[in-house]
Amino acid sequence: MPINQLDRRRDHQVLDPCLLGRPVHLLPAFAAGLAEAIGAEMASPGGRRHWGAYRLEHLAFERAPEQPGLRWLGVSGPYGVAAIAFERNLLLGLLEGRYASRQPTTSAAVQQSPALERVTATEERLGVTLAQQLASQLDARVADGLARLDGAPAPVKAGAGAAIVPAGAPGKTGWVLRAVLRAQYGRRDTDEPTQAAPEGQIWIGLDHALMACVLQGIKADRGAVRTAGGARMPGEPLATRLEVKLDGCLVSKEITLATLFGLQVGDVIPVALGRADVVLDNSRLFTAAVAEHKGKLCLTSFEDAE
Repeated sequence: MPINQLDRRRDHQVLDPCLLGRPVHLLPAFAAGLAEAIGAEMASPGGRRHWGAYRLEHLAFERAPEQPGLRWLGVSGPYGVAAIAFERNLLLGLLEGRYASRQPTTSAAVQQSPALERVTATEERLGVTLAQQLASQLDARVADGLARLDGAPAPVKAGAGAAIVPAGAPGKTGWVLRAVLRAQYGRRDTDEPTQAAPEGQIWIGLDHALMACVLQGIKADRGAVRTAGGARMPGEPLATRLEVKLDGCLVSKEITLATLFGLQVGDVIPVALGRADVVLDNSRLFTAAVAEHKGKLCLTSFEDAE
């Protein structure tokens, strides 16, 4: 009898070709540091007031969720906009644990169809407060990374109460942090078996500006270790060993067809050499300055094409 294989395609982030060459292999370390900061905030006396018995169990960069009906809250900070969405079970569980009982809810009505529950103003305020807290921790983590860069100006850390702006769901190639929260206990009844502790998910989408600051900050933690001869260590991540082919377009000039047919050997076409385009698989990634080094033309001073 055949055994169904687990579909793990969603476990892998879809790479944006425009981010090739960036230290994306260090993002798990960034997520681990952010998870530690968020976990400490939840366990603090002030954090327990909003998060109750829920604790952070997992936080990692993953693909954008495809669940319909998620409500995204955009939190504008000093480095960009973080779009945050809460699983409805989590918000309802937090509200029930805070106002109805000491334990998060496991009622059949909430488990079967949270969409049947009316969205109250209290739930909306709770979502805004939690989104601002998470965005504040994210901005603080980004600020710490930027502060370690040589010569970088002292970044401004975000505070609570950041502005809420309209936000849509991240695209398929967007960078999204998925957090899994679980209550510290389940419900115990004398006549029923112990149920699993309630679980909830949170998604934090990073816009291009915020993601650029994250990647810039983790450059200070670049862990690419080389041997004395310059060779890479065998245990380096694939991202540091993956080779791609870049094409450089040094100059282009439009001429008439008559001029083209009239060219002779030795003719000179005047051109102005500016910044060159750097292309990967027909996608324009960077612009670069053209320089001469030991008789060879080289590209330097790379800048993002955007």
